[in-house]
Amino acid sequence: MILIKHELNDSERWALDGSLLSPAFDFKQLCTKHPTDISAYLTSFLTSDVALGKPLPPIEYDQEVWACGVTYSRSRDAREAETDIKNVYDMVYEAKRPELFFKAIGWRVKGPYSAIHIRKDSHWNVPEPELTLLINSFGEILGYCVGNDVSSRNIEGENPLYLPQAKIYDGSCALGPGICLTEVEQMRNLTIALVIERAGVVVFKGNTSTSQIKRSFEELASYLTMEMTFPFGAFLLTGTGIIPDEAFSLLVGDKVVITVGNLVLENRVEL
Repeated sequence: MILIKHELNDSERWALDGSLLSPAFDFKQLCTKHPTDISAYLTSFLTSDVALGKPLPPIEYDQEVWACGVTYSRSRDAREAETDIKNVYDMVYEAKRPELFFKAIGWRVKGPYSAIHIRKDSHWNVPEPELTLLINSFGEILGYCVGNDVSSRNIEGENPLYLPQAKIYDGSCALGPGICLTEVEQMRNLTIALVIERAGVVVFKGNTSTSQIKRSFEELASYLTMEMTFPFGAFLLTGTGIIPDEAFSLLVGDKVVITVGNLVLENRVEL
């Protein structure tokens, strides 16, 4: 089941597998349901109207997006290389406790075909393609979408304490194109691919698999919800295993295409 949020004239409507849900549908209430109750809840709002309209970020304005770091060995190696403060990322990768940080509030999140941003005070900016979990109010995983954790590598590399500035700013988070509502077992071996085009030419491409992640999705969700309450659920970026080398940085006008499983998120880059 794929759940997508659309802009229709002056309203916003959710759709399930291409059919609009009634205006009474409340996505935040969906995030208070257990996985076994999702299908019946959605079906009760299903209409025969076909969904047409601009896809929006699949999140409500006051929901939160959090993120995990150093969950793939590629991420650990890249972040060790970018900083003079050695071993800190290797220690996180090997530690019992994962790295978690706040990424965005819903109203800051960009959707499909929208503009993501790179910082004006940074010379080394990269997209970070990530499977992103939808977690309900009980800490259970309901599904996933594509996430882009846009980051300034040189700002974080100067000092790990600068991570909020490197990670949290306008246009630094994109989600979409919709949410695949599925069991966790169906997420454990999904292909993640990244393609970056510049003036119509591919300047970077790479891929990995969710099977390469060091920690389980359930473990990451449990740490996020261990001491924090999310009354209407939350989104959790699970880390990246694709990072361009040091010679590459995003430029204005680039097109970033991220694929996770069968979901594809496309964005352009602006300042």
